[in-house]
Amino acid sequence: MAVTFSDLHTEAGLKSLESFLSGKTYISGDKITKDDVKVYAAVLNKPSADLYPTASKWYDSVASKLASSFPGKAAGVSVSAQPSPTEVAPAEAAAADEDDDLDLFGDETEEEKKAAEERDQAKASTKKKESGKSSVLMDVKPWDDETDMKKLEEAVRSVELPGLLWGASKLVPVGYGIKKMTIMLTIVDDLVSVDDLIEERLTVEPINEYVQSCDIVAFNKI
Repeated sequence: MAVTFSDLHTEAGLKSLESFLSGKTYISGDKITKDDVKVYAAVLNKPSADLYPTASKWYDSVASKLASSFPGKAAGVSVSAQPSPTEVAPAEAAAADEDDDLDLFGDETEEEKKAAEERDQAKASTKKKESGKSSVLMDVKPWDDETDMKKLEEAVRSVELPGLLWGASKLVPVGYGIKKMTIMLTIVDDLVSVDDLIEERLTVEPINEYVQSCDIVAFNKI
């Protein structure tokens, strides 16, 4: 519950405080927390027992504890806009040793925890898992030394598929005046099969006019 100090000066704020405290068993205990003190200091006057019975009971419980720990100080823990350091400091000291107590606005109820878990599960089920990517190094070989390697590269790069991105390329001599083209490509694994790319696109018409074969040199997951 998001309740600010200014909210607690209004009926709406007191209603929120009453709703939050409703059903809480610790309000009648003999221990208070720092958050109890802070909220107590932000409530200008004791909540009406008729309108806000739980908040009124909580207010009396905190006031009683403060009065027993620091006689005469509890009545001074009040604010008009913001609590002054001299007013709140003694009250906060009463709760300094209670760090292990239930946090008034910090701890969640079992119902709130369950609701939060259900929301997280719903988000996880609707969130699409991002597909992995791979980096591929491929050798593209021409038919002979008379193959126009510039047109070969243009033909290879003309293949466009969702999840396929062509990268840098270079020509590498293989002997007898013949050069092969080594080219990098990045693929989305769920969208592109390198084997299908070679068999169904790069080594069939019209690209096979320039490309004799393709070999995968390196295949790495990104």
